[in-house]
Amino acid sequence: MNSARPQAMPDLRPGLEQALKAMSLTLSELQVNQILGHLSMLLKWNRVHNLTAIDSPEEALQLHALDCLATVPVWLARHPAPQTLLDVGAGAGFPAVIYAVVWPQTQVVAVDSVGKKAAFIQQVAAQLGLKNLKVRHARVQDLTTSFDAITCRAFAALPDLVEWSRSLLAPGGRWVCLKGKTPLEDIQALPKDVVLESVDPVDVPGLAAERCLVWMTKV
Repeated sequence: MNSARPQAMPDLRPGLEQALKAMSLTLSELQVNQILGHLSMLLKWNRVHNLTAIDSPEEALQLHALDCLATVPVWLARHPAPQTLLDVGAGAGFPAVIYAVVWPQTQVVAVDSVGKKAAFIQQVAAQLGLKNLKVRHARVQDLTTSFDAITCRAFAALPDLVEWSRSLLAPGGRWVCLKGKTPLEDIQALPKDVVLESVDPVDVPGLAAERCLVWMTKV
């Protein structure tokens, strides 16, 4: 008879540290521990709350944490870390938690309309001591605060994201969205007052799939 006892969490630190070196991304021991803590909490919560379809620790590291971490050097090569950032449809906290960890001076707000996901990110922020991370259980359309950067990952088509959040983008601000392949149809469907600044390739260590950061701003 099979035991229902969950398997022990494997040590993901060596894989994370190796990937950080490959990305030329330097983090403190505290930041590495926070990222690992986020993954550990995700895997525990996921058994009950089904926050993500990924239930393998190794896949969670690569397909969630490293997927988001790989955008950091690409982002910083083009612009400094924003002072305020909104993650729309934050899900299990990717990239909101990752950006809050890596950029402790950035005020990050994660918004999600699903209560269990917002509750999870709130618990992560509290348990990991991320005072710069706030959570809103709401639709993005219901927010009123403005942000220097608005991001999303696998949440919505770019025209929809722009329409829902255009009033929240501060003057001079940007949408910076993590996508797979270059979303040509989305880009062609952008409103005329939204300009595509760049599509930057993102290389995730150990992952062959295409990733990119899409930069947009208002005219």
